[in-house]
Amino acid sequence: MSTPRLGRVLVTNDDGIDAPGITVAETIAASVADEVWTVAPAGDYSGGSRQLNLHHPLRLTPAGDRRFGLDGSPADCVFVALGSILADTPPDLVISGVNAGVNIGGDVGFSGTVGAAMSARILGIPAIALSQAWKGSRHDIPWQTSRAWLPEVVRRLIATDAWPWSFVPNVNVPAIGPDGVTGIEVTRQGHSATVIPFVERRVDLRDQDYYWIYMRKQNDRPEADEDIAVLRRNAVSVTPLGHDVTDRAGLDALAGLSIDRQH
Repeated sequence: MSTPRLGRVLVTNDDGIDAPGITVAETIAASVADEVWTVAPAGDYSGGSRQLNLHHPLRLTPAGDRRFGLDGSPADCVFVALGSILADTPPDLVISGVNAGVNIGGDVGFSGTVGAAMSARILGIPAIALSQAWKGSRHDIPWQTSRAWLPEVVRRLIATDAWPWSFVPNVNVPAIGPDGVTGIEVTRQGHSATVIPFVERRVDLRDQDYYWIYMRKQNDRPEADEDIAVLRRNAVSVTPLGHDVTDRAGLDALAGLSIDRQH
């Protein structure tokens, strides 16, 4: 399988310019491209989906050679990179991640990691979202598994006949050491999990209410080809995400709703 060498890759994420996962993504980018640029949020912007900040200025701070932190969302980073920094020399690929934690099932709609990749694809640049699962402590994420497996996953995806992709590959790495990974499987976005809002109300020192928002997830019995089931089998999950979110069954259900006033 021959993998084309890319000229330029843009790296972004939603965990922030100083997050450990972005250095993994930059290593992956360097393995497939001659030039790597990074534009990422200045701080953690998890859960931002495709949010764009349209009502306040965005400030860019150098963070190294061809590296910048932006005080905006992951989607903002993509817009600033493609619309300004790399406007005259667009990248061949955008890599978003590597996220600390999975982006599967219902999580995908909230994910800033996926949101950045989808934004890039809307702007005409192939993009991929990368995430690393973990269990237990957030301080004990098996980044070595992403380092070992994701360069090969990205190379294989670029080498397919589908390149340049019209979809966004959403790649999730299981929470296990590199030697325990059973392989790579193409999956469907899971729909067996339920996302439950968890909101903790607190009171500050001025006796004012404030809230912490979190998501709890209940995973029922996923079908064998769903992303969560594949991760449970300790395989890398690759889910092609599309832009069309039309519910096909809904089209049939609403067939009688249309009105044609011309007849």
